Amino acid sequence: MSLLSYETSQNMLDLLQVNSQRSENVALSSSLGRVLAEDIVAEYSDPQFPTASMDGYAVIHSDLDGKIISIVGDNPAGSDEKRNIKSGECIKTFTGSMMPHGADTLIQIENVTVEDGKIIINESVTKGSSVRPVGEGYRAGDVLIKKGTKIGFVEIGVMAALNCVMVKVAIKPRVAVISTGSEILDLGVNSDNPAQIRSSNNYTLAALFEQAGAEVLQLGTVGDDKNLIMQTFQNALLSADILVSTGGVSVGDYDFVKDIVPRLGADVIYKGVAIKPGKHILVAQRDDKFVLALPGFAYSSTVTAILYVLPLIAKMLGRESAYKIVAAKLSEDFTKRSSLTEFTACNLVVEDNEYFVNFKGKKVGSSAILTNMLDSSALMITGEDDGNLSEGTFVNIILLDNF
Repeated sequence: MSLLSYETSQNMLDLLQVNSQRSENVALSSSLGRVLAEDIVAEYSDPQFPTASMDGYAVIHSDLDGKIISIVGDNPAGSDEKRNIKSGECIKTFTGSMMPHGADTLIQIENVTVEDGKIIINESVTKGSSVRPVGEGYRAGDVLIKKGTKIGFVEIGVMAALNCVMVKVAIKPRVAVISTGSEILDLGVNSDNPAQIRSSNNYTLAALFEQAGAEVLQLGTVGDDKNLIMQTFQNALLSADILVSTGGVSVGDYDFVKDIVPRLGADVIYKGVAIKPGKHILVAQRDDKFVLALPGFAYSSTVTAILYVLPLIAKMLGRESAYKIVAAKLSEDFTKRSSLTEFTACNLVVEDNEYFVNFKGKKVGSSAILTNMLDSSALMITGEDDGNLSEGTFVNIILLDNF
């Protein structure tokens, strides 16, 4: 079996043309977790005028040398202050208020004593103290949030400040998920056959894809029946942008999926990549829809879903990347198990703003051990040309906490 290199498979995936122009308008309050389909640009500067950043007295700085200044009024937050301060005058001004015309400094309340309608300067301040200048936060025309950004609580707050009632977001790609294999037992189904195993892949992947911004069609499980698998796949492609299956892609007598995909009218882009786990992965395309057949073992299907399905979802959403790769330092020696590109579950530790990797508690075995991805785990990448690695070596890791 001829295997593509991991790098070649990723380049081919990146070159696939997908429809990333679909968008809809949603209310700001309903946009959390969605992906922006346009840049958010500031229409006005923030603040639009010099603003008090504390409670105090708006003054002309040179008057502070005189030590006593007359109070000519108050300036509550939200007031449309029109007065013009003259030398020897001050206006009591509150946090968030527009600075009165003519004033260039705000002296804090705790720096003065008030007597007979005047302030006595106990401790002076520098010119411009406690005054937010025009555009301190941002300037009119600044791109504040880029297209392709996943909307979180900060983005909600910034857009609310900009009076964004409706937000243009990418339409969620629809991903159908199904597990194949007669040995698979769906949740809630009872069996007296101890050889059957409880289905987890379709639930793991559904959660992963939803976290990445997709709408998921949960199709459950189907046994090793060619006609039933064929019909299920055909129905799924009627409404899904991406069909993801697990199981049936290896070389066994009951591995039917690899033969069924071409019969769907899909062009196989590649089958077989030099990676561990997941070398039997199949990627195909039918018109503007995609079929990804992943291995059946839980860890293997999850890793390949991250590597191959998440980038397609990201492209459809207009995002630049599906996950973040960072450099980390090995805290212990690492023994590479194959000549393939390996993706190894590891513990991620951050010390003094630096990433470190260890393998404490991680079990070495088959590609079925999904529990290796629990806790603060990441995926360590070792290439085909890498051998055993020594403590202190820098490696690349895929972060798993921010899809």
